[in-house]
Formats: sequence, C-alpha cells, structure tokens
Amino acid sequence: MCSSDSGCYLAFPGCNIIFVIREQGRAMSNKDIRLMRDTVQLSLDHVKKGGIPFSSLVVTKDGQVLGQGVNEVSKSCDPTAHAEIMAIRQACENVGSTNLSGATLYASGEPCALCYMAARFAGITDIVIAADRHEAASSGFDYRWTYNFFENGQPGAGVNIQKLAPENAIEPFETFSAMHRRIA
Repeated sequence: MCSSDSGCYLAFPGCNIIFVIREQGRAMSNKDIRLMRDTVQLSLDHVKKGGIPFSSLVVTKDGQVLGQGVNEVSKSCDPTAHAEIMAIRQACENVGSTNLSGATLYASGEPCALCYMAARFAGITDIVIAADRHEAASSGFDYRWTYNFFENGQPGAGVNIQKLAPENAIEPFETFSAMHRRIA
C-alpha cells in the first residue's frame, strides 16, 4: 500500500507512515535523522536493560520532545503499555491535552494496530519508523496479525462480543450529551 514518493500509507485514513531506513518516503531532514537515532538509542538502551526493542518519541514540528516511551508491557503487567502508547501518554500529560495534532511519532519498530489507533485518536498524522513490521517479525516480534482486524473489516475477530442492554443502557450517553449540549 505504498505510493512511490509520498511515503507509505496504511489503512488508517490520515496517517502517513514514513520509512527512514528505506529509500522511499519523504526526504528526511537532519532533525528527523537525529530524532530517529535518539529513538533507536532509547530502544538499544532498553534492550541492554532486559527490555524488548520498542521505543518511541512524540515530537513537535520544531523538534521538541513532548514524550518518550519504551515497551513496559511485562514490567507493568499492562497489555497496552506499548512504547508508542507510553510516549503518547507522557506527551498528552506534558501538554495537558489529548490533542497532539501536528506532532510526529518516531518509533523504533512499526506500530501495531493498537498503537496506530492511539496515534490517530491523539491527532498524530505523521509516523516515522526505523524497522517495519516484517523486519520486526524476522526478529521474533510478529504482530502483523493485528492489522487484519481492520483490513478485513472484522474488528471483533477472535473475540466473542455480545450485547446485553439493560433498560438504562444508553442513559449514561444521553446524560452526557444533555450535559454537554450547546445552546445554538
């Protein structure tokens, strides 16, 4: 799903993926190269401490690092504590908002589907990766199956989802809407 000169596009509208190690993608600036080297070094330091090779930075257009993270899934017993999510959490906390529009996510490995969605929910539209999903898989980190949930239009594949709606099931949503409805 890559176009020749404009970077790589995944099935997440509005999210541009740029491969740093490959020849394709937008021209990388010295700032991009420095930030990716920092991201890879963070990953390498984490591996040397017993972690796995996933790290991430969230950076403003002018190069200010808003957040950084490493994969802490095992350490924190939190299956969502991926490097990208940790960096996004820290960035959001540092700016006091869940809106990181205009920021770029640098990742040592291509984000999984969960992390792509977190980036999109935070308003991040540019993602720069050092290693793609296939390179990560060749090193024993094969999470390519996570993309199938979205590409096949089956977000609940492999999960038994049932709806059980008591009489007030939508009351919290209606109450919230009523409390936040603007008077026009």
